[in-house]
Amino acid sequence: MALNINDLHLADKRIIIVEDDQPSIRYYETLLKSSGADLKIFHNGKEFVDYISQETGRIDLVFMDFLIPLINGIECLRIFRKERKNVPVLMLTAYSSEQCKTEAYLSGCNEYVLKPIYPEKIFFLIEKYIKHEVAPSLVS
Repeated sequence: MALNINDLHLADKRIIIVEDDQPSIRYYETLLKSSGADLKIFHNGKEFVDYISQETGRIDLVFMDFLIPLINGIECLRIFRKERKNVPVLMLTAYSSEQCKTEAYLSGCNEYVLKPIYPEKIFFLIEKYIKHEVAPSLVS
């Protein structure tokens, strides 16, 4: 049986999405809205950097686009890693070059994921990086 986002208990989890592409944002929102996660969306790197410099609350997972306005994803990741070393960051991108991938990993991303990203991959990554509890089955 395939994992479904509805099987995840994410009501106490905060997921940050740093993405400037509106269709991509809607896609992630659609996939994650029923999970109960607290989604914070930033349309450029500056919004994200401003947020993390002011907000000290827990962040459980970051979806970071590689190429975003004002401060790119790599620089956002470097800034983020100065204070938050253990929060998983998934670099989402259409750039398949080894140089981009290497730079992302050296900056501290946990996964370098090429777009398009299918729902199964997103669910797998959430399962992998957010320690969740699968809803108990109603088996008698």
